[in-house]
This record gives sequence, C-alpha cells and structure tokens, in this order.
Amino acid sequence: MILPEAFAQALKLEIVQPGSGKPMPIEVADVCRPGLQFAGYFGVFANERLQVIGRTEMTYLASLTEEVRAERLKKYFSYKMPCIVIARAKECSWPDALLEKAREHSVPVFSTEEETSAFTGRAVAYLNEALAPRVTQHGVLVDVFGVGVLITGESGVGKSECALELIKRGHLLVADDVVDIACVGHKLRGESPEIVRDFMELRGIGIVDIKLIFGIGAILRKKTIDMVVHLEFWTPGKDYDRLGAKDNTMEILGVQVPLINVPVRSGRNLALIVEIAARNWRLKAEGYNAVSELDRRLEKLYGGKA
Repeated sequence: MILPEAFAQALKLEIVQPGSGKPMPIEVADVCRPGLQFAGYFGVFANERLQVIGRTEMTYLASLTEEVRAERLKKYFSYKMPCIVIARAKECSWPDALLEKAREHSVPVFSTEEETSAFTGRAVAYLNEALAPRVTQHGVLVDVFGVGVLITGESGVGKSECALELIKRGHLLVADDVVDIACVGHKLRGESPEIVRDFMELRGIGIVDIKLIFGIGAILRKKTIDMVVHLEFWTPGKDYDRLGAKDNTMEILGVQVPLINVPVRSGRNLALIVEIAARNWRLKAEGYNAVSELDRRLEKLYGGKA
C-alpha cells in the first residue's frame, strides 16, 4: 500500500489541500474518473481507487445548479477514498464546494498540469510497480543476448563465477547473490538491492565492484526474468535430461518460469551453456523447437518403414 503523500511526492504533484487524520492508503493499481458519479450514478463506483478529475468532469460540475452540485458532491464524498488528483489544473476552475467537502471528509487533494490521459498512464505505471508483490531470491540475474537469466544453485556451485565469465563475454549484470523480484503485469522483474548494487562476491578474492572494473556498460539496473538456470553439483549415476524434451518450470510469485537444470563438474563451460540456453529460449519463443524438429526428421526418415 502507498500513502497519498508518498504518491504525491513520487509523481511531483502540487498539494491543493492536505488531508487530516489517518489517510486511506492507495492499494489498487488503477484510477477512477468519477464522471458518472457526478452525473448521479453510484451503482458501480470504484471509490477505493485514486480519484482523477479532469477538465471534462470539472466542466460538467460547473454546469450543474448549486443545489444539484451540492447533492452530487455530498453523495460522492459519502464514500471513503484515498485522495483526489485534479489534472490540467490551470485549465480547471473547481467549485469551492469540492474542496469544502474534501476538507470535511479529510480527503487529500493534489493537482498536476499534465493532461488527464498522460497523468493517468503515468500514475497507473507507477502504482503497478509500487504495489507489485515482491520476493527476495538467492541467485544471480544477468542479461544474456537480451534474455533475463536467473542463475540459482547451492552456495559454492559457481553462480558468481559463471556470471563473471558472462560479463567478460559482453553480457550485463543485474544482481549478484540477492535478487529482488517483483511481479508487474504478470511478468517478473528483477533488480539488485541498493546496498549491494554493482558488487559481486568472488571466493578467494572477496567483494569486487563490477561497474568500476568493467565499466558502466556491464551493468543493468532492472531486467525481466525470462528463464531460470539452476546449477547443481554433478551426482554420479543420476539420470540427467539429455534431450530437453520435457519443459520444466519454476514458480515465482505465481508465475511459471522456464527452468533448466545444469549439472556442474570440472571441465564444463558454464558461461557457454548459459549462452546457448538463452539463444535456445529465444528460438522457442519464436516458434522453433529443436526436439520437435528432430522428431519430424526421424518421422520423415523412418515413419513409412514401420
């Protein structure tokens, strides 16, 4: 949830009238333009949302008689709401009754010079980000050929070393060791906690600053998580998937993410494997599947000879 004052500060809104008492927080990543309510319809009213009033609503209010306007505003403010934002403020002349009712019901009122549609888009984008469910994941997040790859695994398996080699190959580091993940619009977005941003821990060396060593071009602040590569120590005798015919997934914040389990043993080039996994994911996203293509060729070669 977000308090109205914090929302106003984040979007650089002017304070027309501060609220008093305990404010109602914003908990929904959407807005309500109360045109129908000012017209007298309250059958469906999303009062729990941020209320955005533009020039259209203000012009309509001004066209009403004083008695009707007072009745509509009384009904409107009988519902609890987090705050009101007046868009295109210089072009809007709002009635004194609006601020009086807002003051009476302790509803904060803010204003912006932005056009109503532009502000609405910016507000919804901010609320989607700020109200997104979040979780912290142990691992390393890198951008490989534009694909967000979350590398997970036990401590000491080689996650950071793999990421370091990827950075050396020209790929981008988003977060090492700790990844803050938010679910924004049914997509997972990862970033590094600010306190450890740009740092990487390498056993035997210690903490290094990737931005200073490789340059700002080796760092990316946020990235959508497209797939997970899980590194695990090689277990002799374990049956590992050699064809990749089964699509494994990992659930993070209710979102299923493609998962690849990679056994680690001496001599394996993990950075190269991650690069191939990222390229293969992109091919699958474009509709090509190597296993299906192999099946098609085998069917073509042997299908008629059964």
